[in-house]
Amino acid sequence: MRVCIVAEGCYPYVVGGVSSWIHSLIKLFPKTEFVILAIVANRSQRGKFVYELPENVFEVHELYLEDVDWNKKRRRRKRMSKEQYKALRSLILNQNVEWNTLFDMFQSGNVSVNDILMGEDFLNALRECYRLNYSQIIFSDFLWTMRSIYLPLFFTLQMEIPKADLYHCVATGYAGVLGAMAKHLYGSRLLISEHGIYTREREEELIKAKWVQGVYKNIWIEQFRKMSKLAYQEGELITSLFEHARELQIELDCPEEKTMVTPNGIRVDNFQGIPGKTEEDEGMVNIGAVLRVTPIKDVKTMIQAFGFAKKREPKLKLWIMGPCEEDPEYAQECFDLVESMEIEDVVFTGRINVREYLGRMDMTILTSISEGQPLTILEGFAAHKPAIATDVGNCSGLIHGESDDFGDAGIVTHIMNVEEITEAMLLLARKEELRLQMGENGYKRVMKKYRIEYMQNTYWNIYKDFAESLELPWEEEPVKLPEETEQETRKSVSK
Repeated sequence: MRVCIVAEGCYPYVVGGVSSWIHSLIKLFPKTEFVILAIVANRSQRGKFVYELPENVFEVHELYLEDVDWNKKRRRRKRMSKEQYKALRSLILNQNVEWNTLFDMFQSGNVSVNDILMGEDFLNALRECYRLNYSQIIFSDFLWTMRSIYLPLFFTLQMEIPKADLYHCVATGYAGVLGAMAKHLYGSRLLISEHGIYTREREEELIKAKWVQGVYKNIWIEQFRKMSKLAYQEGELITSLFEHARELQIELDCPEEKTMVTPNGIRVDNFQGIPGKTEEDEGMVNIGAVLRVTPIKDVKTMIQAFGFAKKREPKLKLWIMGPCEEDPEYAQECFDLVESMEIEDVVFTGRINVREYLGRMDMTILTSISEGQPLTILEGFAAHKPAIATDVGNCSGLIHGESDDFGDAGIVTHIMNVEEITEAMLLLARKEELRLQMGENGYKRVMKKYRIEYMQNTYWNIYKDFAESLELPWEEEPVKLPEETEQETRKSVSK
């Protein structure tokens, strides 16, 4: 079976999170042929991979959302057929979008994105949308905003998609559009796996964004919603990492019968026998933040909270472990904040092998404003470390537990709440017995539900079912689960 992984803005360009999950998934099935269809911002990112691709990745294709129209044929602009115009109108007015007609039109090979955006048909459809919904704003602003909104979608619709038996989209959005189009073109199967809920994440970003104002925020949000709705309609199975995420998918019009919870999994064995504290750590309480230094991780709030905690508990030390080059401007702001607050014992390590550092930590921390089901919390649990985390994604479920009675494995705070995060640091720093007990609770939790074997077993069965539905051989060996928890885990996954 040939599987095409469709990913936006992550693998194989960015480390951690969803990228790590994709890399692990591919390596779990060495006999399966994988193709990567990567969606990136522009050609400046072309081929800049940070992962060494596994041997069973045979091709990588790239889609650039900020590109130019490479159709050099200069010809007289042709008007759309009635059927094509009706489909374009349905898209712009968001009225029972006729996606299949749009797929066929853009895949025909003789369509110019520039000609459509600057053409009379697009203008007429926009005028109708404007008259019905947005007549209170300036039309020229509306026109150019809509062209900027539809440019990346039209590039997506024009993408030449590699053939595969199964398209596994690791988000909805533009990835979901590609998956739905591949299903229409090739009769392939479509699997959607959401780590965060794409539509909600884009909504959060747009609400906070300064580059878009007023009603235009709503127009952008509607665009992401209609793309996600397409993915939910066409996907045969829609997975999420935890129950609340599944409930959000259903709220966003995903048919409930298609949904399935598939928790993350980590290689617990990788965190057994790792190096512990060194002489450098003598008398210190180390807080480890394994993350990319980017705004979504809200590193500034973490630094501020640590600064206040450090004044009250001098033995604290903060280790910020992860790459800083993804957003150099934000990273510099974090460096400057440490300097301006005159905070001692803050270390930016850059990219590291987490196994070499995690054993030295007394706790882990995440102050993100958005997460799915963070692998860094699970890895900390595997190393018997409690976590401090903001109440986003499944952080609360991981720390408090959802289907066990092991007890708390850390402390949950509100996002951007410096005072709560400060107090959490101080509590775990000063109460060693509590800290150690929470670390053990986390270890028990990850052993019961979040081992890589359980995730592999889940996706082994999913891929096997798709292969059998296509009458294709499935050569991967069945997964052997740990005997002591096999029965419990099967019950947990089925829920």
